[in-house]
Formats: sequence, structure tokens, C-alpha cells
Amino acid sequence: MAGLCVDLSGNRIVDHVDLTVHAGEWVTVIGPNGAGKSTLLRAVGGLLPATGAISLFGTPAGALRRRDRARIVATVVQMPAVPPGMTVFDYTLLGRTPYIAPLGRESAADLAAVRDVLGQLDLDRFADRQLATLSGGERQRVFLARALAQGATLLLLDEPTSALDIGHQQEVLELVDQLRRDHGLTVLATMHDLSLAGEYADRMVLLADGRVVAAGPPQDVLTEELLATHYRARVRVILGDHGPLVVPVRPRIVARADGGAGADQGDASGISVGLGHHKT
Repeated sequence: MAGLCVDLSGNRIVDHVDLTVHAGEWVTVIGPNGAGKSTLLRAVGGLLPATGAISLFGTPAGALRRRDRARIVATVVQMPAVPPGMTVFDYTLLGRTPYIAPLGRESAADLAAVRDVLGQLDLDRFADRQLATLSGGERQRVFLARALAQGATLLLLDEPTSALDIGHQQEVLELVDQLRRDHGLTVLATMHDLSLAGEYADRMVLLADGRVVAAGPPQDVLTEELLATHYRARVRVILGDHGPLVVPVRPRIVARADGGAGADQGDASGISVGLGHHKT
């Protein structure tokens, strides 16, 4: 993408973003709340109007019909809408929509593709279960299954682990990375957890106020100076086996003149709760 801009309700949310994601690469976009991360992904996926140039594997996005674009790009949003009572199989089958003619029915090949994807993600035993009855981690795998059923080569993941505990976060990200290696997928993601982002991404992009303020390998983007500036956070960055690990650090405690201790910022008076007495 080059010079990508998105305006919503008269406000510039994404401001002249230039970004190239190479085939087979995993790029993660980070940034504080309101930086424009999700808006950027939605624009790339064709879900929001944008100006500037978006090219998908060498083809201008504007030259693609919606159906053809859906065969290239699959998006997993933070909170997908799930029709009540829908089974895992039927939800995954929605991913085959770009291959089904208008007013047509799914083919044997479509059904086979869904069964294959559910098997790959160890979801075949849930095929007849209603999606609403699954755990958060299981549902997230079903959302990925629908995206994979599209046969798309670009996977857009908007906060794929935001509602999961740490075990399911690792499970989902390992699954995405394995699928990327096995199927040659290209991944563009947004993530809040900086340590997880740094462990899985090949490259990272830091957005602030809709603009790219840093881009490159995780170790070049996840620095204490950049995170302090743009997140207003005290952190320590530790080099891990697979990437930088970002650890929040509490404010420094300083001694008070009365012999107590207090934080070096803010009101240290604390909170007191009084218990009243009823008169008799």
C-alpha cells in the first residue's frame, strides 16, 4: 500500500501509510488505542473506503471484483457476528461463499474443502455443534477455519487473541504460524500484547495517530524509548529466544520525609474509607 488514507466522520484515522508485506511474511501492526490499527486492516480488506494505492500480490485492489478479492483476502475481526444456532460446519462453509454462484448451492468440492479445513484444525469433532457452545479458544479456531476455507493467500487478523487466556493465545498463534508455513499464507495482524507480537512477527509497524512512526524487525520497533514515547509506558525490553519481551515496570518508589514511601508521580495520599456510627 502507498499513501493510504482513511477518513471517518470527517476525521483522518489513517494518514498516508506506506507498507509492503511480502508473500509468506508475517507483519504485525501495533500502537496505542486509537492509533488506527483496526481501521488500516479493514481498509486493506476492502471493508472501508480509502484513498491511496492498495495492491494485492501485484494487482491493484480496485481492479478486482468483490468476489475475486474475497478469494485473495480473508479477514478475521475481533468479534465476528455469529448467526444464532449456527453449527461449526455451516459457519465454516460461509468461507466458500466467493466460490458459490449467486442463488446457487455449495458443491461437493465446497463441502470437501470445509471437511478438510476442520480436520486440519482438529475441529471435525465439533462439526455439528453450535458455535455458541464452544470455548473461546475453540471459537477462535473456527473463525480461522472459515478464513482458511476461503482459500485466500492473505490473512488479516485483527486482535486474534484479545479474548483468550495465555494458553489459548499461544495455541492460536502457533496454529496461525504453522498454517502460514504449510500453506504459504501471508499474515497481516494487529495485536495489543507486545511480547506475543514480537515473538511471532517477521516485521512490525508502530502506528501513532494514524501514521507510521517505526517499522522493521521486532527488536528495532520494540524499544524502551519508542514504547515510552508512544504508549507513555514504563517498560523493560528483554531479548527472548524468539523476539523481544516487553515487561511493564512500576513507577520508582521514593522515600518520604516522614519515613514512609511513595511513588515518584501522582498523588500519594492514598484512599481512606470511613465507617460511620449510628446514634442511638
